[in-house]
Amino acid sequence: MPETPVTVEKAVLRSWKPPIALGIFALLFGILVFFAPRAGDTNFRLSTQADVIQLGDVAVPVFLTTLICFLLLALLAAASAYFVQRFARTPLWVIIVFVIVAVIGFLTWAAAGATIPVAGLLAGSLGLAVPLIYGALCGVIGERAGVVNIAIEGQLLAGAFTAAVVSSITKQPFLGLLAAMVAGMLVAAVLAAFAIKYLVDQVIVGVVLNVLVIGLTGFLFSQVLAPNAALLNTPARFDRIPIPILSDIPIIGPVFFRQTIIVYIMYFAVALVYIGMFHTRWGLRLRAVGEHPQAADTVGIKVNQTRFWNVLLAGAIAGLGGTVFTIGAGIAFNKEMTAGAGFIALAAVIFGQWDPIKATLAALLFGFASNLQNTLSVIGSPVPSEFMLMVPYLVTIFVVAGVVGKSRAPAADGKPYIKG
Repeated sequence: MPETPVTVEKAVLRSWKPPIALGIFALLFGILVFFAPRAGDTNFRLSTQADVIQLGDVAVPVFLTTLICFLLLALLAAASAYFVQRFARTPLWVIIVFVIVAVIGFLTWAAAGATIPVAGLLAGSLGLAVPLIYGALCGVIGERAGVVNIAIEGQLLAGAFTAAVVSSITKQPFLGLLAAMVAGMLVAAVLAAFAIKYLVDQVIVGVVLNVLVIGLTGFLFSQVLAPNAALLNTPARFDRIPIPILSDIPIIGPVFFRQTIIVYIMYFAVALVYIGMFHTRWGLRLRAVGEHPQAADTVGIKVNQTRFWNVLLAGAIAGLGGTVFTIGAGIAFNKEMTAGAGFIALAAVIFGQWDPIKATLAALLFGFASNLQNTLSVIGSPVPSEFMLMVPYLVTIFVVAGVVGKSRAPAADGKPYIKG
């Protein structure tokens, strides 16, 4: 008698976090629309005076626009619930559209009767996002290799400090950029040595390194830089380099193609890390030691050596990102001037699910949230400044705890490898 085949059904877990989070934010936006309505129009200025092609301002009625946005947000939250009900994940496009609609609606409400310079808002957002993107790339490389990098903040700060000092002495910002990469690598080398060779808890090492760099740079600033500011803390800055033709495109041109060399390097860095991570032998080895180091070891990959060199590479990228705070803007170094950017970058890594492109998009979202407070304060919005200061951190909590839902880190992330 033939045996009856047994079918084993795989249990599928549903995560209601995304629809619940989207529903809460749609409800909060609805309360804003119906219980604090604003009249008049909001003008969106699409062009700058330097644009060859001039686009006229777009005026939208505040109440009607915010009402439409509220209905769209409710529909998107319902769509998320529908997908989860059918045992599927909330598509990324639903979250992206939700964020865009929410931003348009909030800007329309907050800037009633005023004019929002769209190009300036986006350009400022990109400027604030650049160090976050470098930090996120650093975190993605390190964690894909199996090393948790809590020390991104310290690497950014070390890069900012070193770039300021070297460029002040040499008057050559490129030398400051290279020195910042070396400084980031030195911090990363300490992390790698203790985490990989001596098997110290990676989170503890990262926290200690952050405290060490903050204390060391603060001490050197007070005792060395401040008394000799003219010599050691007047960094040369990179000039903006407009790309011919591309820089003249309305909205896109001023935002992406009138930037410094640091931003242009960032474009290539994101592309190279993505292509290298998923389409080259280096990326395959990197992901192998982070997912299954035992299997990687059996095929001849030197796990700890691979992890060590990739952590150094990640540190160089973070150090380069620290230059944005000094030679990227021509600003003198100051104590703790990174202001938690490394931790926001770490949140972008989680939000981006350890993917370079998604982490970059998350960093851009955080940069936009940070710059929004500046724009609204300039146009005289009634939104309290204290609330706007909270926005970047609210967005961080929103995307990490709510929208992302269930995301899986590399299997061996944070686990030291001891060869048997």
